[in-house]
Amino acid sequence: MKNIGSMIDHTLLKPEATSEMIETLCKEAKEYGFFSVCVNPYYVKQVKEELKGSEVKIATVIGFPLGNTTKEVKAFESSEAIKNGADELDMVINIAALKNRDYDVVEEDIKAVVDAANGSALVKVIIETCLLNDDEKKKACEIAKSAGADFVKTSTGFSTGGATEEDVKLMRETVGENLGVKASGGIRDYETAKKMVNAGASRIGASSSVKIVKEINN
Repeated sequence: MKNIGSMIDHTLLKPEATSEMIETLCKEAKEYGFFSVCVNPYYVKQVKEELKGSEVKIATVIGFPLGNTTKEVKAFESSEAIKNGADELDMVINIAALKNRDYDVVEEDIKAVVDAANGSALVKVIIETCLLNDDEKKKACEIAKSAGADFVKTSTGFSTGGATEEDVKLMRETVGENLGVKASGGIRDYETAKKMVNAGASRIGASSSVKIVKEINN
């Protein structure tokens, strides 16, 4: 298996996170070779400074964690994040619109972020699997693919559940091999991370990243 550390988005999205905590997050990402650091938009500028000269990417969240802002707001938030240094945007779909079967709204919402990114940032679409049935999960993945997203992602980590092997498999089967699948939410140890990768995940979102990589050699 590919080095799992290089597949991890080292994440700190708690609203009470301090600048010192973000600084530590960045140091850990550089030390352990994580793929990216994922923070709230407020901290993107700081992270850009902290990671200067390193290969660690900067990810941030859009429409987080509920997803029910308008597409115009998400587009503006995306543009601001990119201007501040973000390389990747983890956006939450309009879950209400999906539940209402307003699929055009869902697609326009994702496309607004993809268009704002304009190829300068990778777009991951959080579908919040714990709130969806299997048909809705498939539909969300199909719409994300149609809208030009780069990844589909299981969870925000702020709702009623996180990633499961079954959901990762379903998402991978739905999007095929050309889109990324990110497993996020509740991944706190190496065994769980490995199961997600084996199920089809190409990226892992975790706040327990250091613990995960330390367990590899134990």
